Parts: sequence; structure tokens; C-alpha cells
Amino acid sequence: TIRSHCNIINDSQILILDQFTTRLLSSCCKMSNLMSEGITIVEDLHKNREPVPEMKAIYFMRPTAECIDKFIDDFKPKPKYKAAFVFFTDYCPDDLFDKMKKNCAKHIKVCKEINISFLPLEAQVFTCENTEAFKSLYSPSSKDRDQTLETIANQIVTLCATLDEYPGVRYKKDSANGNKLAELVDNKLARHYELDDNSKKKGKTPALLLIVDRALDPVSPVLHELTYQAMAYDLIPIKDNTYEYDTDGSKKEALLNEEDELWVKLRHMHIAEVTGQIPKLVKEISASRDEKKQADGKITIGGLSQVMKKMPGFRKQVTQVIDLAEDLMNHYQKNVEKLCKAEQDLAVGADADGQKVKDPMRTLLPVLLHPHDTTDKIRAVLLYIFSLNGTTAENLNKLIQHVKIEEESGYILNWEHLGVPILSTPSMFSFRKPSRRDRSDQETYNVSRWTPVIKDIMEDAVENKLDVKDWPYQSECPSAWNGSRAVSARQKHKGSSPDDLRSGSRLIVFVLGGVSYSEMRCAYEVTHANKSCEVIIGSTHILTPRGLLEDIYNLGKQPMESFNIEDKP
Repeated sequence: TIRSHCNIINDSQILILDQFTTRLLSSCCKMSNLMSEGITIVEDLHKNREPVPEMKAIYFMRPTAECIDKFIDDFKPKPKYKAAFVFFTDYCPDDLFDKMKKNCAKHIKVCKEINISFLPLEAQVFTCENTEAFKSLYSPSSKDRDQTLETIANQIVTLCATLDEYPGVRYKKDSANGNKLAELVDNKLARHYELDDNSKKKGKTPALLLIVDRALDPVSPVLHELTYQAMAYDLIPIKDNTYEYDTDGSKKEALLNEEDELWVKLRHMHIAEVTGQIPKLVKEISASRDEKKQADGKITIGGLSQVMKKMPGFRKQVTQVIDLAEDLMNHYQKNVEKLCKAEQDLAVGADADGQKVKDPMRTLLPVLLHPHDTTDKIRAVLLYIFSLNGTTAENLNKLIQHVKIEEESGYILNWEHLGVPILSTPSMFSFRKPSRRDRSDQETYNVSRWTPVIKDIMEDAVENKLDVKDWPYQSECPSAWNGSRAVSARQKHKGSSPDDLRSGSRLIVFVLGGVSYSEMRCAYEVTHANKSCEVIIGSTHILTPRGLLEDIYNLGKQPMESFNIEDKP
């Protein structure tokens, strides 16, 4: 898109990026792809750069005051580059555009908004890459809530524009942030699609945008999830999707992303199945690459070894997958296994035999008495409170004292700012737990019985069963989503390739306040079960349990008072 507007194909160019666009490009292309397009140098907008007056510069950046100021500095008093080709991720406010034009107009050859201010993390997952939004949305002292919602709305519109979707919009009732965001998105979509390239008003496409608030399901991001990806990001210090591991005494790194076919096939599997599935998946991938014809029958470890010799790239992939799986199993056997039964019983409200948990405190007590670390005890206490829809002040104080977080009680108390009841009141009519789908006939592991609430919501939406009282319409929905034609499992297409999915309807779920890895997995599962509808899930940012607890704690603190849970023993 950028190249098509530059008209300088034969020239070498410098590409200048801000922090967000650096991550954006990294998620979808490599340096070799940029070099093939004539990009010879990639620079950071916010760092000092040497002038290269004989070269043209392509600026790909967010339309923020900080980025505009940095851009102007590059051309005043003396230009660093021969010319500037400016591309904004989304709509540039008039005041910033006028400021840039006033100072640098003669140097700018192209200035365009390309509508891609979201980060595509996975095939069906996107994020606004805005971790600060959590505090802006939920802190009682927030002064930029409206501006944050405005920014998020713009980002969602660019997602819809990229997908060429004009969806109907629905939101969860009783969510003030959700209601406001739904209104903003709907209005901005209407303006964006008022006239298309053919000067004809664009009609609604067969897509639905659901806006969900984090308070709808506080359980899922707190539980110990035992699928491969979610477990890894919970228990292992993975930074920038990079897993560090030791092999033969030397430290190595593994990048966990869409480029790794083995990771993609394994990431949603239960940890108990991962190691056993590796030989089978290696065989499948090797066959698809036509690297080696496999004889019929079960592949053996010896066979796996042969495949790896033929496919050197698999050696590293398989080694890192096995190392990560072993690392996770060590964590599980050492500590997590003792927690999971209690957590699942509290979350589900019943034990593995289906017997109702009558006294949640009896379930919680063994966790509190065991020498688990403070974070795990906080998570268990939260699940206990969530199971009761809040507890008494007396009981809460005893729990806080038992976990020894008297000075950091915000880890628990601050959930109230999200609208999640922590203290019980005589009338709890204001908070009603969502009714759950019956999944008693589905086979599950005893330590993995909980299903994220978002999966129920996705399935209800796809089958057109969302109650309009709980999920009001912000705007008119296309026929596929307004009750006249339910997108149900009975309408499956024969195929399941990306082309087949694109020919059907699309459900876009946006979670305000962060989305967990277990919820991301649900988008793939529902898509797989209903092949006529692709489910895409996104959020302000991606959650890990520890990261969420830090976000919650910091809601009640000023910036200089932030406390990191990693400091707790």
C-alpha cells in the first residue's frame, strides 16, 4: 500500500517508524521483504539520526503530537532527507495536519492515512497495543477516559476498513464504557463508509461487532489455564514472544509466532497432549512441504529423527517445543497441580464428579495453608470471592491478613472499579452472573473443566441466541445477524480453508480491558465448529494473570506509587 503511493520504485529509501509501527511491520514482514521493495535503511523516529540529504524517507507513524513534532524536527531548520512520504496509521486530527503542513509542506510528496492502527497478533487475534488503556478506563481518578475510548474506536474502525467490513454493532448492557465505545465506533464507521471509492454509499456487510467488558468474566484471566500457549505465558517469563531455553549448556531463543507451524498447531492443545502429538504433527507438516514421503502407519521416534535430518529447520522447532513442554510440566508438577483442582471447583461451582461445592471456604483453605507463593494465593482468594459474588468485610479482612497483603490489598479490592463485586451487599441485583451453556456431555480433563464465558457469547451470537435485553443493538445489523437468518452450525460450508471462511459471515469480538490467551483460543474453536462464520477477537491488550493483577493493583495508585507483584515472595 505504501509503495503504490510513493512512485519512486527505482530509488533506495529510508523507512522511519515509531514504536507501534515497528511492531506492526515486524508482525507481518521481514527485513528481506522491505529490501526487495527498495528499503535499505530502517530507522527509529524517536532516536537521533544522521542526515542523509540524498535519500528519500518514508514515514510510517501514528498521527500523534509527539510523532508530528519529531517529523517536523527532521526538516527544520535544515532537512535531513531529500523528500518525505508520510503515511499515518489512521485519521490525523486537523490541528496536527495543519501544523505539519505549515512547517514542512514543501518537503512532503505524499501524505496519506492508510487505516491500519491495530496490531495483527495471530490469524484471528488483534490488539490495540494500549496497555495504558486499562488504567484510563477503570481508574476512579482517570481524566482521559473519553479520549482513550475515542482512540480505541478509531483503531477498531481501521480494523473493519482493513477487513472491508461494515458490521452491525452490539454491546453488553450495563457497561458504561462498552455503551460509549459502541456509539463511537458506529458513528465513525458510518462516516468512514459514507462514500466508497465509487462514490456510492456502502451498505452493511454480513458481519457483527460485539463489544464486551472485562468485568463480564473475571475468572478466565485469573485461573491457571493448562493449554500450551496460555500456560507458557502464565508460568514462563516470555518477553516479546521470545522463549529462552538451555540446550547442551548454551542459551538459545525461540520466537513463538505464526511463522512456526509446529507452534501454531500445538498452542491450543492441552499440555497433557502436546508431547505425544509432536511426531504426528511433524509428519503432517513434512508431508505438506513435500520434504519426505512418509509410509503409512504411526511415525516412531526413529522416524521422527529421520524427518528432522531431512528438514533441518525442524530440529530447532522440535527441540524448543519439547524443552518448553518439559519446562511447563515441571512447573505443573511442582506447584500448579495442587492448585488446579481447587481453582476449577471454585470457578465451576462443582467438583469433578458434578457435585455442587456447598462450602467454598473448605475448597480454598488447603490452598491458603500450603506454602504457595503470594500471587497464587491471591488468585485463589479472588476465585473464591467471584464464586460468591462478593464476601463480607469481616471475611475479606481475614483473607487479606492470611495472605499477608495488608499493605497491598488493592490486588483484591480494586476489582470493584471494574464493576466486579468484592464486598457483598444486601442487594446484589446490580450484578448478575451470566447463565452458562451446559457442557456436561463434553469430555474434559478434571483440571480443565472451566470454559471462558466469551465462548458462550460467541456461540450464542453465531446461533443468533443473544438476548437483546442483555445485548442491545447500537445499529442495524445485516440479515445474517438480526434474527432473519441465524448463522448456525447447521449452515456449515463443505470446506474450511481461509477462502471458505471469508465467503461466510464474520463475528468480531472486542474485549475492553484486555483479553486472555484462553479467550483467544475460543475464537479458533468456535470458528472450527461453525465454518460458515469466522470469529476474530481483539482487545486493548493481551493479558497474563500476573500482568492483570498488577493492572488491578495500580488502579488505586498514583504513577509513582506503582507496586510490582514480582517483588512479592
